[in-house]
Amino acid sequence: MTDLAQHKAQLETRLADLKARLKDIDAELDSHKDPDWEDLATEREGDEVLEDLGQAGELEIRQIEAALGRMAAGEYGFCTKCGSDIGEERLNLLPHTPFCRHCAA
Repeated sequence: MTDLAQHKAQLETRLADLKARLKDIDAELDSHKDPDWEDLATEREGDEVLEDLGQAGELEIRQIEAALGRMAAGEYGFCTKCGSDIGEERLNLLPHTPFCRHCAA
């Protein structure tokens, strides 16, 4: 399997995992219907954490989908800012990154 195929498989697996996690988060947020004020306050604190996790997950999903789009366009592995090669070591660490290490700094 080529590095591109490995990165694509890794990104697709992560994308599926994130979508499943977001579905679980949405279900958890929708399940809180406790009429007791103390319990409701505790649930709301937990909901804020879940909402933050959901937002982070949505951001990562957008980044992964953009990386998959760059793969389809033949532009994967090149910095979207300067056009330089991102480098295999960086792609192995962050397969969805659109930037070389210089532009990311």
